[in-house]
Amino acid sequence: MASQFFGDSIFWIETEKIRPNPYQPRREFDEAALRDLAESIRMYGLLQPLVVTRSELEKPDGGMSVEYELISGERRLRASKLLGLQQVPALIRADSENARIKLELAIIENLQREDLNPVERARSFDQLANEFGLKHIQIAQKIGKSREYVSNSIRLLALPPEMLESLSQGKMSEGHARPLLMLSDRPEEQQTLFKEITFKRLTVRETEAYARSIAVEKSRRGKLAANIELAEYEKKMSEALHTRVQIQAHSRGGKVTIDYFSPEDLKALIEMVQKNSGANMGSMMKPTESSKSAEPAEPLATDLPIPMDDRSEEEKKKDDNSEDLYSIKNFSI
Repeated sequence: MASQFFGDSIFWIETEKIRPNPYQPRREFDEAALRDLAESIRMYGLLQPLVVTRSELEKPDGGMSVEYELISGERRLRASKLLGLQQVPALIRADSENARIKLELAIIENLQREDLNPVERARSFDQLANEFGLKHIQIAQKIGKSREYVSNSIRLLALPPEMLESLSQGKMSEGHARPLLMLSDRPEEQQTLFKEITFKRLTVRETEAYARSIAVEKSRRGKLAANIELAEYEKKMSEALHTRVQIQAHSRGGKVTIDYFSPEDLKALIEMVQKNSGANMGSMMKPTESSKSAEPAEPLATDLPIPMDDRSEEEKKKDDNSEDLYSIKNFSI
């Protein structure tokens, strides 16, 4: 049959007849990288063919037309179009009419090339599981990974949208997601930690240490609750300074810790304290019957380098395949 012939042959196909793969898991394409690829193709040609499926459509006048749908090679096709190439080499897969197979092939190609960011990978696995009914172990077998790797990837989708956006853009690494996911039942603390990662550019180890400190903080607040007046002071100071404030009482005196996210924040805090010194500061410290919860100050964005995932490759691999990767018990006191 012709379909058997297609699978072993390379054809030159008009680029305008190739439609994108609707199951392409990759959504982010770096324009600069595409231009570099286009220049490479211009100099050396397209060294690896695309993979497409072929379908014949009947025209209203009774004739036949042929269309192709891309399975893999999205970057190569985009770069070829940037060059204005009229035709590209392609392998025609006759056994890929099934939508699930198209998605599987696209995922596998991107994983082999390490082209998917963590969020794209998670959404691809989730689609295979929910839309096509595959179990996590089945997905793992198809991509040559462990079941835990697949499950932990899908769990990333439990993060709030702004955190997923930051992860997909590389503003934080997948390693930072572990402590964030452990705080899913504490949204305010989760948001505070996310801002710390984003604006202080915490490493993964620093983020994990911060998560542990939150567990310690929870225990501290339990003790602080016994001193209603001190708890109210902490609440009022947080409200007045628009950031998190911690008060630690000792047998003699104590310590006040004020969080800030950038040098601009620190300057603003100093000015605020100076402005509210004297009578104003005294009135700020008076407890009241009701008060609003403290909201962290909105930090100013800075052009700092991307936070470093300072785990070793062995630690990353161990975390990827850990069944208890996102268990809150890992951050208990």
